[in-house]
Amino acid sequence: MRRTTARPGTLPAGPAPADGAAAAQGPSTDAPGQPEQAAAGPVGAGPAASAAPAGGQALRTEFPFELPRGYVDESGTVHRHGVMRLATARDELVPLRDIRVQENPAYLSVVLLGRVITRLGTLPMVHDGVVENMFASDLAFLQDFYRQVNAEGHTRAGVTCPHCEQPFEVELGGSRLGES
Repeated sequence: MRRTTARPGTLPAGPAPADGAAAAQGPSTDAPGQPEQAAAGPVGAGPAASAAPAGGQALRTEFPFELPRGYVDESGTVHRHGVMRLATARDELVPLRDIRVQENPAYLSVVLLGRVITRLGTLPMVHDGVVENMFASDLAFLQDFYRQVNAEGHTRAGVTCPHCEQPFEVELGGSRLGES
């Protein structure tokens, strides 16, 4: 077997420890609702840059949203504005070990959303208990928003004007239901 030494700035080949990917990307996100501080900048300040992919555009890891109805906490305060971060493989795998998900697979989205929503109004922490007490319309909105952000990589869609046939983009996420 031939041994090679790693050059500075490269990772050794081979299997990494179970938490190796998390350590390489920044702080652990095992706790639900904890933002990835190293990878994300302030919301509203434009795309967060943790790495610049080919093409020169910064990677956006956090996406603001507004719930159609809003989460009502114990004191009656309505929380509508929030932030969802991109999901990691760990975010999708860890809930599969949850007994609630094993007993009822429909609970998967509740646990998963509790992990990737980093902020909701003035709540100090967002977790699956918060998500399970949301209105059904807000849960459906968040499930759709999660799919848009994680499957397509953005919440914009290219469309063509039916009148002038000019292409343009529309924002799909973060708007209120029924608005265009």
